[in-house]
Amino acid sequence: MAITRFKRIRQSLEALFPERHLYVRSGGEMRGYVFSTGKQLMCATGVAAAALWMGVCTAAMMINVLSVSSTDQVVIKQKAYYERLNADRQARLNSAVAQLSASSGSLDELANSVEKRHAALALLVSDFKGVPGAAQALQVGKPHPLGASPIERIQATRMDQERLIDAAETFAKSRAERLRLAMRMAGLDAGAFTSRGGGSSLGGPLIEAKDPRALAAVLDVDEDFAGRIQHAATDMSDMRQLSAASQQLPFYRPTNNPALSSSYGVRFDPFTHRPAFHSGLDFPGSFYTPIMATAPGVVSYVGVRSGYGNVVEIDHGNGFKTRYGHLQAASVRVGQRVAIGQRIAAMGSTGRSTGPHLHYEVWVNGRAQNPNRFLKAGEYVQQAS
Repeated sequence: MAITRFKRIRQSLEALFPERHLYVRSGGEMRGYVFSTGKQLMCATGVAAAALWMGVCTAAMMINVLSVSSTDQVVIKQKAYYERLNADRQARLNSAVAQLSASSGSLDELANSVEKRHAALALLVSDFKGVPGAAQALQVGKPHPLGASPIERIQATRMDQERLIDAAETFAKSRAERLRLAMRMAGLDAGAFTSRGGGSSLGGPLIEAKDPRALAAVLDVDEDFAGRIQHAATDMSDMRQLSAASQQLPFYRPTNNPALSSSYGVRFDPFTHRPAFHSGLDFPGSFYTPIMATAPGVVSYVGVRSGYGNVVEIDHGNGFKTRYGHLQAASVRVGQRVAIGQRIAAMGSTGRSTGPHLHYEVWVNGRAQNPNRFLKAGEYVQQAS
């Protein structure tokens, strides 16, 4: 069967490439050349291979030319970003020069614009006083050289104003975002601690955040600059509200010992040796180790609770409450206002306990929460300060 198929293939090739004779006459002599089927097949194979190689090389070159690597795309994007940045700065400089030319060479109009911007910036920067890190982030530029011309000094001042408003926007927004992230780490909605709906005060007048034209009229500056002032002031307002809220939340550690002997969630009960839900954190230590309030508030309970032994509970307002159990002794009384980090009790082993430790719980609107989330959020807030 295979021999028959081979014969058919051979016959087909011989019919496609029949034996050919080529006669060449040169110098009165006749020479003959015979091109057998095999030689014709070899020539055809060589031509096909050469054509295929040229096609592959051509396609590869076209793909290489037309395709752009990911690295090239990143370079192109960076180049476009810096070109836009330079174009924006040049446009601002051209605007200042045009303003100077329109005033028939007088510096009065440009100087007035610089003074009005300085006044607006003074109102904004005053809101940043007392904020950690603000003084370094909003440092005023170096004095201009004495040999500079008035135009150069005014232009340098305007550029420093642009740098200052950029720094204010970035500083306020980044700190507000870090505080929002800390709230999310604690499982809280940061929007509940900010109130943008009522506008934001800036230098006395109350300006609607949605109307920068009104602020521009009050500050007597251009609308674009007023809008940037408003954005920075809004972010600053959010930052202050979130920072104030974080100071009222149980973000502080109840003991100086960072170690934990039991975490929040299901664990094996030390008495029954069966899985049971543990509604807080256990901090090990020795007897009479100081226990501190994790947030400011009012002591709402001092006494004995079943299983907890001696207990102190603090109401922090807005639905937040903390509970401290297995205490040896309490150093506060009901109704007493306590500050963050204030000593409220001493560690013990009262109640359902196997040794001296603190059982610490955080409650929000009547439900026990994972205290570890609040501790991690507190560490993040302290890093942001």
